[in-house]
Amino acid sequence: MDTQSVGGRSAGKGRIVMLVDNKVDGDSRVQKAAESAAAAGWDVTLLGLVRSGKGRGWMLGNAEVRLLPLKAPLAKRHAERHRSLLRRPLAYPPGPLAAYRRQWAKAWRADVATRRAALKVAPGAVGTPLFRQVEGVRLRVAGPVSNIVQRWVGLRSRHSKEAQQAGRRLRGPLDRLFTASWTAVKGKRAWRRLEPALWDYELTYGPEIDALKPDLIHANDFRMLGVGARAAVRARAAGRSVKLVWDAHEFLPGVRPWEDNAHWIPGNTAHESEYAPYADAVVTVSEGLSDLLVERHGLTERPTVVLNAPDRPGEADARGALDADGEPEAVPDLRELCGVGPDVPLIVYSGSPGPQRGLGDLVETLPKLDGVHIAFVVPNPTSAYMETLLARAAELGAGDRLHTVPYVPHRQVVRFLSAADAGCIPIHHWPNHEIALITKFFEYSHARLPLVVSDVRTMSEVTRATGQGEVFTAEDTDDLARAIKQVLADPEPYRAAYEKPGLLEGWTWEAQAAVLDGLYSTLVGDRKKPEVRR
Repeated sequence: MDTQSVGGRSAGKGRIVMLVDNKVDGDSRVQKAAESAAAAGWDVTLLGLVRSGKGRGWMLGNAEVRLLPLKAPLAKRHAERHRSLLRRPLAYPPGPLAAYRRQWAKAWRADVATRRAALKVAPGAVGTPLFRQVEGVRLRVAGPVSNIVQRWVGLRSRHSKEAQQAGRRLRGPLDRLFTASWTAVKGKRAWRRLEPALWDYELTYGPEIDALKPDLIHANDFRMLGVGARAAVRARAAGRSVKLVWDAHEFLPGVRPWEDNAHWIPGNTAHESEYAPYADAVVTVSEGLSDLLVERHGLTERPTVVLNAPDRPGEADARGALDADGEPEAVPDLRELCGVGPDVPLIVYSGSPGPQRGLGDLVETLPKLDGVHIAFVVPNPTSAYMETLLARAAELGAGDRLHTVPYVPHRQVVRFLSAADAGCIPIHHWPNHEIALITKFFEYSHARLPLVVSDVRTMSEVTRATGQGEVFTAEDTDDLARAIKQVLADPEPYRAAYEKPGLLEGWTWEAQAAVLDGLYSTLVGDRKKPEVRR
């Protein structure tokens, strides 16, 4: 096998380029995949992005991480670039003209008022008697005309703002017609019109991938699927053998859209459908999602399931970072960050925030839970959404019992969370929430926390079967409060569930990493030089 090197590192088993459309920090699945693959002898470069500022890089174990600065001019919607005569015919074209006209109209009105005043208080400074007479006539006309013009400019400016807002929201009948028309004409290729911003990712990542000349590309989620597929096609056309692994984290048609508009889901699902056939292997997070992917994309081979499981605590300690004295890096104390003692009941939610994840429901339960504190462990504890939740807790008279704290490195998560009394997963009923055991489920389990989970299908079934927690009805705050009180009243039976032989052993990243390594080895070991059609 080829053992050429890049950046001073040996390719070992082969060179893998992993792709993800985020800043890597906070994405524990991607970090663990890169680090464990590098530890297994692969030369790994993980490419992520920054949406503002300059790119940067660091080492994650033996894996190299590079964050690329994303330039996204194609993310601007049509209404942000062109005048929309159908939406608001009176609107100004996008750009500075509306602001210029508003300021010009104000300046004219100010000038008319000043000139009128000057005729009264300083007529000698205005000019000759004849000029003053003419000026008086002009101003009698200019006053109402300038007022009419200012109102007209204001009307057009409001139309411009409304057109811009509607054009960004893309929720109106024109937007639905646009989506339906291009989908009918282009089918899977319609994303080029509906979501042209996907090309911004291609133009950011593509040159980097080509320069690295990987043996295998691991594309995480739907945006990177197209980037990885096109890179693999270019490499194969140049005579190099490159394998593509698509890691599908979610069932795209069932997600709550990041942008709630008429283009987002149809555009991104079309993009995914176009490039899914290019994958040499598909990896996903659950058997349920595997079934959906087979059905949707007509896959000839069932996706390999790699759970979002945490590091085995002992392994995490062994590989953890060291402080200046060479000792294992200290894990922050969750209770200390929250300012609560060891005897204070503490419920933890760890993960990305959002209304569909039920954090608001947890806040609403606080008045029903005397003395109970809740900690939200989130990427950005001072985000606008978190400030909204803190404000709501204060309105409810429980502001001192809600705490927001930042993420810790993925190796520390289990030990960090173990300081709580129970772990909560209050997510709502969305298709993707029904089909998988999500990352925090495994993290809470390894922290040996009693669980409080909503009645989404897969997690509620497993929780009931193992006896590791209580299930409540999603979005029912009374039932949520009931479940929390129940696990806090007698936590030991739930903790005892983790003593069952074999329960936690398969829920470790080490077990999942072995699956990935085997898949990589099979794909790269079976490489054959592709035919290049001429």
